[in-house]
Amino acid sequence: MDPNPKSFPILSYVMARLPSLGPRPDAPNSEFDLEQQPTPHSKPPSDPSSSSCQVRIEDDMPHLTHPGVLASMTRAISDVAQTRSVLYTLGPRPDHEAVDNARSKLAEIEANLAKQLEEIVLSPRPADVDRLQWRSHLAEREDDYRRSADKEKLAFKAVLAVDEMHDAYEKLLKEAEERLEKIYETAQTTAGEYSPEDEFPPKTEEPNEEVIGILQAASGEGLKQVDLSGRRLRFLPEAFGRIRSLVALDISSNQLEVIPDSIAGLENLEELNASSNFLGSLPDSIGLLQKLKILNVSGNKLGSLPDSICHCRSLVEMDVSFNNLTYLPTNIGYELVNLKKLSIHLNKIRSLPSSVCEMKSLRWLDAHFNELHGLPLAIGRLTNLEILNLGSNFSDLKELPDTFGDLTNLKELDLSNNQIHALPDTFGRLDNLTKLNLEQNPLVIPPAEVVSEGVEAVKVFMAKWWLEILAEEERKSVLEMQENAQTGWLTRSTSWVKNYVSSVSDYMGSPRGSPRDPYLDQQL
Repeated sequence: MDPNPKSFPILSYVMARLPSLGPRPDAPNSEFDLEQQPTPHSKPPSDPSSSSCQVRIEDDMPHLTHPGVLASMTRAISDVAQTRSVLYTLGPRPDHEAVDNARSKLAEIEANLAKQLEEIVLSPRPADVDRLQWRSHLAEREDDYRRSADKEKLAFKAVLAVDEMHDAYEKLLKEAEERLEKIYETAQTTAGEYSPEDEFPPKTEEPNEEVIGILQAASGEGLKQVDLSGRRLRFLPEAFGRIRSLVALDISSNQLEVIPDSIAGLENLEELNASSNFLGSLPDSIGLLQKLKILNVSGNKLGSLPDSICHCRSLVEMDVSFNNLTYLPTNIGYELVNLKKLSIHLNKIRSLPSSVCEMKSLRWLDAHFNELHGLPLAIGRLTNLEILNLGSNFSDLKELPDTFGDLTNLKELDLSNNQIHALPDTFGRLDNLTKLNLEQNPLVIPPAEVVSEGVEAVKVFMAKWWLEILAEEERKSVLEMQENAQTGWLTRSTSWVKNYVSSVSDYMGSPRGSPRDPYLDQQL
């Protein structure tokens, strides 16, 4: 919620010194991230002046300590402070799947309302009802339907509103940091110390000569492979999309900030390596690459993936690691059914969409160094998964679902550096597991002495644990059946006695004129 000192150094420094927002003097060291809400066990950040990050910023920007400069900066970020307080009241940002679900529900409600209103319009007026009365009746029905729809929408609109506020807050932080930079530059100029250095050369719109040569030769040669890695390219010409014969394109290790929409013209492209650039987003047109099998966009600045990437149904490998992703597209698992290898490590992903469980071809999933709070309940449906890395989700990952034991083809598993106290009861069913890392977890089940003996010892312990649970459940089931049987016998006996007594009572109290039962007379 608070601005990350690495992304917004000046803003973080100033906000930490506001009386209403600043840290307590006795708080331990910690850093807040824009996307990371504090957990119940987390503590407020320390005084930034005591951390190495803030010491460096004060050394590099000495005017920050000037009371006048700090006062001007404080006034300049009042909107950030107010928005921050509101967001803390509203709670954490909803995940992408929740937002998509809210949009879907709103559309469904609107469709139902339109259908109801259409039925009202088409409903015939009874012959015995006055026209004006009928119109009044229809108007009341319409109002009822609309009020009901508005009531249904409230919760879903609230989800979208919170998400939009968080999105606006991110933009607000960027604008505030820019304002503070200008205030500081003014302070430097006033002090006669301002001498900006041109650290980055101006972006040139002149295309690289090698790129020009490739474009000129492309039409005649039918190029299938192009390697432009490490050329310090700042942009790709739109004309690049005309090389329809291209099968493999490597534009990694450059300075690209965008990929042109014309890439959709590479209709035969099977491999695209755009790793280690400055990409802030991918074009929606990437979804038109129907033959794309391998996509590597790791090491960029991607905040999200376009939903259209789900249309690249031929994808077999996708690497989106080393980015700023906070979620994956909601329908990614329903569409990318051929995906075998998915690398999403070193991002800020909080949860995996439930559709991931439909990736039946997936064999490799690397999600370490994220902010995962757990796994989808149906994760066990990934029966072909062989390698899974969930390490270093730190304080966020605390437990795994019981369906985890259904990953029967799993061979390698890394759960290190998490907060897992107990492995799932079904863990012993992972017969093919040969490599296991459980380091840096507060495990109680299995105990540390078992973990130290290796993966086989863990599997044996958890298998016995599961058998004991099943045995206990069986014992309880037998006892319950016995109790039910005894209760049933007593119920039947009581019922028989009641019926017998009732019969006797009826007999004894029957009128004199009614026929008597000789057998019953004998019994009495």
